[in-house]
Amino acid sequence: QVQLVESGGGLVQAGGSLRLSCAVSGRTLSSYALAWFRQAPQKARDFVAAISWSGGMTHYADSVKGRFTISRDNAENTLFLQMNTLKPEDTAVYYCAATLRAGISNSEAIYDYWGQGTQVTVSS
Repeated sequence: QVQLVESGGGLVQAGGSLRLSCAVSGRTLSSYALAWFRQAPQKARDFVAAISWSGGMTHYADSVKGRFTISRDNAENTLFLQMNTLKPEDTAVYYCAATLRAGISNSEAIYDYWGQGTQVTVSS
């Protein structure tokens, strides 16, 4: 059974930074393409960023491009999301997700495993 556990969320002022981590257990991380999604209150879950199994391909939502960076450390079985220049509209629960399918995608339908989420709150 694959388990994903997010950490690193918290309260930060607008313009600040946070680094989210997602620890993956149960199977070798390098088998998976990985992604971050987020869900604000009363809104649907949205794609944030995705990374291929090797780390050679990344894809970002337009709303975070240039501010967020997704990366992975397969040796440590960990996924990261570095978030800079945070805005109040980035406030949401952030989820990591994993899939064994080839390639990367912004569709949550292809991701088979999900973490429980970590809250990020950006104050103005």
